[in-house]
Amino acid sequence: MKFSARTAAPVAALLLAALTASACAPSTSGGDGATEDRRSGTVRVWLFKEVNNEPKERIVDEVVRAFTKKHDGVEVDVRYIPVESRAERIKAAFNDPSSAPDLIEYGNTDTAGYVADGGLADITEEFGDWDQAADTDPTARESVTVDGKVYGAPLFVGVRALYYRTDVFDDLGLEPPGTLQEVATAARRIRAERPDLYGIAVGGAYTYGALPFVWAHGGHLAERKGGTYTAAVDGAAARKGVEAYTDLFGEDNCPAAKCAEMGGNDTVEAFAAGKAGMVIGGDFSRQAMEDGKVRGKYAVVPLPGVEKGEIAPAFAGGNNLGVLRSSDHRTLAVELLKSLAGKETQRKLFDEMGFLPTFTDTRQEAAASEPFVEPFVKTLAAGTEFVPATPAWAEIDASRVLPVMFQEIVSGRKDVAAATRDAAARMDEAFGKAAD
Repeated sequence: MKFSARTAAPVAALLLAALTASACAPSTSGGDGATEDRRSGTVRVWLFKEVNNEPKERIVDEVVRAFTKKHDGVEVDVRYIPVESRAERIKAAFNDPSSAPDLIEYGNTDTAGYVADGGLADITEEFGDWDQAADTDPTARESVTVDGKVYGAPLFVGVRALYYRTDVFDDLGLEPPGTLQEVATAARRIRAERPDLYGIAVGGAYTYGALPFVWAHGGHLAERKGGTYTAAVDGAAARKGVEAYTDLFGEDNCPAAKCAEMGGNDTVEAFAAGKAGMVIGGDFSRQAMEDGKVRGKYAVVPLPGVEKGEIAPAFAGGNNLGVLRSSDHRTLAVELLKSLAGKETQRKLFDEMGFLPTFTDTRQEAAASEPFVEPFVKTLAAGTEFVPATPAWAEIDASRVLPVMFQEIVSGRKDVAAATRDAAARMDEAFGKAAD
């Protein structure tokens, strides 16, 4: 009853474009899956290595100790792989089952691609028999579901809300915005009276900061009919959202010359450095603020919607755990998956690392114990959105269809109608390939 946990040696990082497309699913044949289900031997696990990985290792070690104590003759080998190289490593694992792990951590936008490549095992029955599964947030469950079948368990979820400078708002007599229009109005007021600041830091390459504007206006990225997707980003409602976001670029808020190329990290860094009055940032952005010049001078509220009292739908990011189809320890791997993704472990991951739980009851407990997360919990409770559950998303994301669309508009190269129409055409092309 032994276990080992060691960090795998880093490998060369991929190009940023490939990294950004975390949904890039490896191209493999998938194989026919394992032919046996061993109840002894070594269960191999790959988890992502965090910036500060020690708390995660401690929590995982506790789970593994309890697991191996229950199973005589079973060992667990945990390796922590760099997030940047996961696409390459998982591709290799899918192609070579003999060296593949039994259980992996993966980004939730990767699910459809990994399933299409035959890499993940269908655990619908086991997930349904798990008593804790009933408390899983619906959007988190969606992130492990493809065509009605479950291919993993959500590990944690991340969403974005509106950070704002309390000192700047107090000096200018501003109240936290209650609508997206009030966000724009406050941003322009800040820029006018504090020209050294962006009113709200926005980025042309900040897809998940822009999408809440689309969703808040009733728009969608795509619509599903039968087994295929059709782009909807050029619909009337979606265009209103795109226009609301791109209108924030300009000399009266965030100059296009500087902001068009900015991504999410760039906007958060600008706010943390004291260069912006507001920013759309995640629960996972807190440490950057605490380490920056705005420490003690910021607060967070849910990003508002179009009407008073509404919360703009946020993208539900996060990571999942899944069992590989090639695993010859399926039963053990599924049991370990439940322990690693269970409520007790998620509570500890929140306490030690700030990861938001995927269980609604556990998340409410987290909010009660840490007031900072309340706006993010409210955002989740109001309803979140997710990207189309199709392997086509990997190509759409990798080819930067949406960032290009936003950048074409803010640069003046195309108007909203033309840019959204062209983006929809590129999305439909990718959807068509995935359906072939």
